[in-house]
Amino acid sequence: MNTVLRIALTVAGLVIVTQAAAQVTFYEDDEFNGRSFTTTKPVRNFDRYGFNDPASSAVVKNQRWEVCDSDRFEGNCMVLRPGRYPSLAAMGLDDSIASARAIPKNTRVDDDRYAPDPAVSQTAQITLYENDRFDGRSISIDKPVWNFERVGFNDRASSAIVLNERWEVCQGNRFEAPCTVLRPGRYPSLAAMGLNDRISSARTVQDNVRISDNRYAPQPEPVYDNRRRNNERLYEAEVVSSRAVIGKQEQRCWIEQEQVATQARGDANIPGAIAGALIGGVLGHQVGGGRGKDLATAGGAVAGAAVGANVGRSGQTMGTRDVQRCANVPDQARPDYWDVIYNFRGQEYQMQMTVPPGRTVTVNDRGEPRA
Repeated sequence: MNTVLRIALTVAGLVIVTQAAAQVTFYEDDEFNGRSFTTTKPVRNFDRYGFNDPASSAVVKNQRWEVCDSDRFEGNCMVLRPGRYPSLAAMGLDDSIASARAIPKNTRVDDDRYAPDPAVSQTAQITLYENDRFDGRSISIDKPVWNFERVGFNDRASSAIVLNERWEVCQGNRFEAPCTVLRPGRYPSLAAMGLNDRISSARTVQDNVRISDNRYAPQPEPVYDNRRRNNERLYEAEVVSSRAVIGKQEQRCWIEQEQVATQARGDANIPGAIAGALIGGVLGHQVGGGRGKDLATAGGAVAGAAVGANVGRSGQTMGTRDVQRCANVPDQARPDYWDVIYNFRGQEYQMQMTVPPGRTVTVNDRGEPRA
């Protein structure tokens, strides 16, 4: 075999190895569950493979991948670094990926095109609340706690929010049984699973650990990780409209509200605004009217948090007026969530929240909600 031929075969082999090294796997559900699709080659249209717009989580290996919400790598595109993305909803990509391709290693990509760094954004965290529906005193942890008595929160938890990874919560110290595994999501009442005021220790569950179905708590409500990433710059976006949704989605009864100010505004009520910026409060987010499935999940409270910064301004009284209400709604009905539309740099976005928003909401430079 002559030298030229050997060199040609060697180069061809290197190309094949390089192509094989770039790989992405998409999963139909959050946390790498459900049907999956793996590719090492560009996909111009996922519809041809029966996997158009269903991706909710992804694993990227060895090389960056560009994912787009339109065929032929058009529309809104974002670059995923190698890593694990347990929820694409956190970056506005849930059920919207229509095409994908690997990016050569020497290609320069602007910082604003990258999805949040998985090494930063996927920190496991559980927040426990003293009362149902995420009220009262709370504690957030991202490391194992052998005994909550040492941090003044033993046998106090009545609701919880879990971000990015599974957590095992135990009724005994040092992770002694009985124990229950919580998936990422919102648990408005731990009493439903016999855990009310009983959690004494907690720790994360590694990705590769198999858990029997009977050890899991019931499926939680969705959650959106609105924590700040990598000290990213934050902005205030104007709230255009909001409506309180009452009842399950099948019914879709709601109250449309408008804020009414009776006097000139003064200084903002900072404590009120801070109280609303709860970690894990935002439950869904999409650009504009959105494409794909509705943000709200059937029968679930899907929402986020920003208590009105308008409330309590000096010399100002804020109120609301009903624009539309559903018939047969009890007088004391509590809204399941708030549908909120806000404007940032000329683009409208939508999210769902657990409490009514203020005049503005906090976002990053891509318009994504942040606490």
